[in-house]
Amino acid sequence: MSDLPELEFVEIHGHRRAFVKTGSGPALLLLHGLGCDHTTWAPVIESLAKRYTVITPDLLGHGESAKPRADYSVGGYANGMRDLLTVLGIESVTVVGHSFGGGVAMQFAYQFPERCDRLVLVSSGGLGPEVSPAIRAITTPGFHQVMGLLTLPGIRHIGRTGLRALAATGSRSLRDLAEVADIYESFKDPHTRTAIRHVVRAVVDWKGQIVTMADRAYLTEKMPMCVIWGRNDQLIPVRHASNAAALAPSARVEVLPNSAHFPHKDHPQRFVRIINDFIRTTEPATYDRDDWRELLADGPRVVPLQAEAGEAPVAPVHVLSTGA
Repeated sequence: MSDLPELEFVEIHGHRRAFVKTGSGPALLLLHGLGCDHTTWAPVIESLAKRYTVITPDLLGHGESAKPRADYSVGGYANGMRDLLTVLGIESVTVVGHSFGGGVAMQFAYQFPERCDRLVLVSSGGLGPEVSPAIRAITTPGFHQVMGLLTLPGIRHIGRTGLRALAATGSRSLRDLAEVADIYESFKDPHTRTAIRHVVRAVVDWKGQIVTMADRAYLTEKMPMCVIWGRNDQLIPVRHASNAAALAPSARVEVLPNSAHFPHKDHPQRFVRIINDFIRTTEPATYDRDDWRELLADGPRVVPLQAEAGEAPVAPVHVLSTGA
């Protein structure tokens, strides 16, 4: 993996937005997850840029983008992505969203269908209520103060080193802890902690995820959709991939063995091949106002979602091997 392209900046609505833009060809918008930034896509950016114009932003409140007191809802983020693309002169994109970024991607496709060619969800939020207790903990009173203590220099060093040591054991259930260590490191900034708390409270409560695509998935009927998940995901259950298959029966669903919450980092070459094949074998969605009106008037199908571990899958998924 080579060094990332230079980070660029643009000011929108008075707030600094950081992003990477590289490559040429059809536009591909990569949206990172909670507490991450554009660098989470580092293993795949160079390969994707050989075929596509890749735009990889730091979402507001993350990375090098501003962290104001602002709207951190998925709708607000979708608006922000529309505005960034408009400033960059890009009319439509295939949008790829990981984890929380998947929720933003779904909202973008819903709010701006005329600007969304395809939808790719990677270990995405918004497909079921379950979520890791660690994420729910961010919504609790006192999180900001406790994390302020846990990120003091000496304590932070011990915590970060411990997380990375656990990730290095090779345990499938612990492999994501290296990425968690980077997120933990970012929490030393009080502005980041405040922004992340606002983000989580907008989408999660003590029962789990609040925002769901279940009632609007039918609107993706004419939009090519791909779902990619790691079999060993400990943050958002892999069974949510079956929920996606039930909600959007025409979607392509890929579950990667020996992979956890970051399949694009666990198997970057495989991930790029899936994206390339998905784009190669599908046509960009076309937006028609009359069709959209008809879909809204007819309303959604009622689909029973899989909610508990151990239940039979509600729809088949394609399991990929990890071989070359």
